[in-house]
Amino acid sequence: MSLYAVTNPATGESVKEYATATDAEIQSAVASAHSAFKEWNKSTLTERVKLLGRVAELYAERRNELAAIVTREMGKPIFQAQLEVDTVASIYRYYADNGPSYLEDEELEVAAGGRAIVRKEGLGVLLGIMPWNFPYYQVARFAAPNLMNGNTILLKHAPQCPESALAMEQIFLDAGAPKGAYVNVFATNEQIADIIADPRVQGVSLTGSERAGSAVAEIAGRNLKKVVLELGGSDPFLVLDSADVDQAATHALFGRFGNTGQACNAAKRIIIADAVYDQFVEKFLTAVSSVKVGDPTEADTFMGPLSSAAARDGIAAQVDDAVAKGATVLTGGNRLEQPGAWFQPTVLAGVTEDMRAFSEELFGPVAVLYRVASEDEAVELANNSVYGLGAVIQSTNGAKAQEIAERLDTGMVYINEAPGTAAELPFGGIKRSGVGRELGKYGMDEFVNRKLIRTGK
Repeated sequence: MSLYAVTNPATGESVKEYATATDAEIQSAVASAHSAFKEWNKSTLTERVKLLGRVAELYAERRNELAAIVTREMGKPIFQAQLEVDTVASIYRYYADNGPSYLEDEELEVAAGGRAIVRKEGLGVLLGIMPWNFPYYQVARFAAPNLMNGNTILLKHAPQCPESALAMEQIFLDAGAPKGAYVNVFATNEQIADIIADPRVQGVSLTGSERAGSAVAEIAGRNLKKVVLELGGSDPFLVLDSADVDQAATHALFGRFGNTGQACNAAKRIIIADAVYDQFVEKFLTAVSSVKVGDPTEADTFMGPLSSAAARDGIAAQVDDAVAKGATVLTGGNRLEQPGAWFQPTVLAGVTEDMRAFSEELFGPVAVLYRVASEDEAVELANNSVYGLGAVIQSTNGAKAQEIAERLDTGMVYINEAPGTAAELPFGGIKRSGVGRELGKYGMDEFVNRKLIRTGK
């Protein structure tokens, strides 16, 4: 069986296999990207804007085709897949519109007189290692700012996403990208290690698991390469006693069960003030019971299968462990007995520190509810995690929400909305959730040479 293959998780059907690259093909890809950098880094901003603008147009034009691919590859409900494509188009448009201003020279004050500027220039070939849960979006937030910077891209996608990987490469070709500016590689892990070590490659960006991030960071560190790592999360969702409970329940539903719960910044731990706990649980369970789980190709399906049978079995093992140790299943808790990688939307209560569900990331449709007696207890529980990606606060008291936000050990905080993303907002975390930022102006600054040019009096 090939490493790169499409297996429809809704049915378990094997669709198509793709050959992994030979070592010679990998060397050719690196050489092509390196050669392209020499010219692309000299390109005008007008040329870069034109390319990214055309890429955005092609995503919009191919919206339905692209969405159908990821629905087939990893089970994303079709309307959510279409929204992902819309988000991707907005990211490329954002950098086409704003990238030039982010690359303007910065004038520095010089105590000794004369003049000094900092000029941002591309670094070279960058390797992107991307996951399956948002096949287009994860790539866009890496590729768009870095192509605007003048870098060139080698893209290694998840093994279960070969069709979307090829579709993205074709978009760049059709948009008129120079040969080698964006190159897809169906590489093995061993080949990826060689690519990172290659002196022609200047940095690596990975979105994925802690294990993968640690392995990539180790190789990159040995070879003195810059990294951006967007890893796991176990994001808290705080419902304060001043919350609008109806709104909080709705935001929690979308924040936890969107994309079948397979998002690093999903609302995985719902921490609820005692005064509104019973009211919130009632409304949340009602909302969960209304979720349509079914054929991901149907427009009104909210939750499809997990991405694979292995993913389903993994989340089932975490739930089984919690139940065996005394947790309560408020709804769901079981696999669906049908072909494919199906699991019920599940809500757990009574999870304690000896359970895997307390400390591990739950990458699937499982929410864990916690009752707390005070805001201090809520903050302490929220921060009691090796992760520090994002958090949500639900409160009608704006000053209180801001105060709590300052106390949370996370890279992002959302107040009175579900966790999300936008092209202009920086995305990233602290602790074991990774290093670096993507999107917004901060996404432009990770892989650039900030060159000082000093002129004396």
